[in-house]
Amino acid sequence: MMTSATAPGTPGGFHLYDTTLRDGSQQEGLTLSVADKLAVARLLDELGVTYIEGGWPGAVPRDTEFFARVATELDLRTARLAAFGATRKAGVAVGDDPQVRALLDSGAGTITLVAKSDLRHVKAALRTSGEENLAMVRDTVEHLRASGREVFVDAEHFFDGFRDDPDYTTSVVVEAFGAGAAVVVLCDTNGGMLPHDIAAIVDDLRSRLAAAGLPDARLGAHTHNDSGCAVANAVMAVHHGITHVQGCVNGYGERTGNADLITMLADLQLKMGLELVDAETLAEATRIAHAIGEICNMAVPSRAPYVGASAFAHKAGLHASAIRVDPDLYQQIDPRDVGNDMRMIISDMAGRASIELKGRELGFDLAGEGDLLGRLAARVKAREAEGYSYEAADASFELLLLDEMGELPRFFDVESWKASSHFLRDGALETEATVKVLGIGDAAERSVALAEGNGPVNALDLALRGALRTVHPQVDEFELLDFKVRILDAHHGTDATTRVLVRTSACGIEFQTVGVGPNLIEASWEAISDAYTYGLHRVTSQAA
Repeated sequence: MMTSATAPGTPGGFHLYDTTLRDGSQQEGLTLSVADKLAVARLLDELGVTYIEGGWPGAVPRDTEFFARVATELDLRTARLAAFGATRKAGVAVGDDPQVRALLDSGAGTITLVAKSDLRHVKAALRTSGEENLAMVRDTVEHLRASGREVFVDAEHFFDGFRDDPDYTTSVVVEAFGAGAAVVVLCDTNGGMLPHDIAAIVDDLRSRLAAAGLPDARLGAHTHNDSGCAVANAVMAVHHGITHVQGCVNGYGERTGNADLITMLADLQLKMGLELVDAETLAEATRIAHAIGEICNMAVPSRAPYVGASAFAHKAGLHASAIRVDPDLYQQIDPRDVGNDMRMIISDMAGRASIELKGRELGFDLAGEGDLLGRLAARVKAREAEGYSYEAADASFELLLLDEMGELPRFFDVESWKASSHFLRDGALETEATVKVLGIGDAAERSVALAEGNGPVNALDLALRGALRTVHPQVDEFELLDFKVRILDAHHGTDATTRVLVRTSACGIEFQTVGVGPNLIEASWEAISDAYTYGLHRVTSQAA
């Protein structure tokens, strides 16, 4: 039943309609400024979407400003901008409705109207009759069409309404098309449908539309994720002939979110054969997803399909053995198709194949190094048993690898370190650390540094930096970005083993190191000192 797609930028082509700036921004904790919305719109245009729904002008002041600034600040190459709004109010002439006027004043060439299609909502929410609701749809679409606008109608609560009263719900769709709507979008507003529900209802509606003389009427799908099936429902709708799908990047949206637009794009193009964007554009999907996540201050989940950091990460040794022979054996697609990459995760599940592949990922050719791989595998398993975790600490694993190869760089020797906190009479807490190091090679002098910090970890970081500065001035460009603590064997209480992950920036690169110890300070020191060793290793290697 799937229909082929022509170029997405043409009216007859498949529509990839993004509503991140409107429906997506209804997510709890997500707030976009006008500048944010403009930045996201530019990225959506890079992604090749057909329509960008910019918001609800006249109802939301920020959206009104967005449309006012679009003419001078937004140059879209492929996408068209759509304004979202509602049909006229019950009992109000369409020409007198200020909200309808605001839609026209927005200047958007495409207007998407939300209309009630569930008779129960018409009576309970709009408090009007089914006949008046049909007139509201007809009048508003005709009015906007007379002003030269392309009109889409979002049939709100369509699927639930169709189950309750298919005749009335169908009449809303027929009325919208009769008034000149280019697309009627079938909305699973409550997100409770399952794929087989979508299939059955779309097929039933198509039969009804054919009987009404509308066999080729263009339908769309707008799905929410409350049942966990938003993308699957949209894909099923396309399989049953729908050629317009709506969603939000990264699945943003109210409650559990909307269908993830990028997952839909990848599914439709890579799995169903629809050529919606060119291959070079699709290969930007991961970058764009994460860039929008940064703007929204909503990081892309690591397990997000296609674009997540873990989407092509492999941990089990059995997987690694197969991937070494052929990466496609344990991957649904080539990660490069969506701009992502395969990662090997080193853990206590790692065998020789995992470590060989991880080494290749880090730039080391370990093929044929059976003894070395065996020693590394045994060492990793032993250290993981002690509490170390190399899944997110590639830098620490690389240091382990270099040590086993006899190539671990030595930039300093630690003679001693200490950290202490003092509670003063005025209620202030004073923390200081002292680090003593010995230089290596020609600079073998002893260096001692004392530093005060915001807590013992910060103080140790500053003290080590101070001790190394004379011999290794590059450390002034190092920055501790993140610090995570996990207590292992929690039933031991305050005597439990502690694991610390430290993320560091050094001269344009970022990396993570891990430390484990019987207390927070020892674990932190190991992670920090490894970070300085690894950072200096990378900086000096690049310089060479």
